[in-house]
Amino acid sequence: METTNRYTIDYTALPSGLHTFDFKVDGELFKSMESNEIKDGACDVHVCLNRSESKLDLNVAISGSVVVECDRCLEDCNIPIDYSGVLNVRFSETEHDYDGFQMWIAPGDRLSLKQYIYESIVVSLPYRRVHAEGECNPEMMARFTPADE
Repeated sequence: METTNRYTIDYTALPSGLHTFDFKVDGELFKSMESNEIKDGACDVHVCLNRSESKLDLNVAISGSVVVECDRCLEDCNIPIDYSGVLNVRFSETEHDYDGFQMWIAPGDRLSLKQYIYESIVVSLPYRRVHAEGECNPEMMARFTPADE
């Protein structure tokens, strides 16, 4: 399935009320977003969508891990992801800016969560991305240790 349709919800046939959706995120998402910092990943996305006539309110939970470059040894490093957030979707024929918390779509359009999922994973990454103590590449770490020690 193409990543453009993979994270899409066709809410138009859904009755008002609560609905749940589950998505799997893998390296294809990060490749399609041309991510320089995330090399790969395996995350589960759970969406609880509350549909009404005038809006969609989504609670989104993302868990799993992504592969990034370790800031210490420059080797691949798995970083756990644990994100929960709310996205409000409103309907309008007029184009509005997406601010990360509220999205506007034309009535009847399918809802694509691709950008939201990607951004949510990126913002949940820690500032410092390193292996657990003792798991860095020993050869690379030796280069940073003074020779007289």
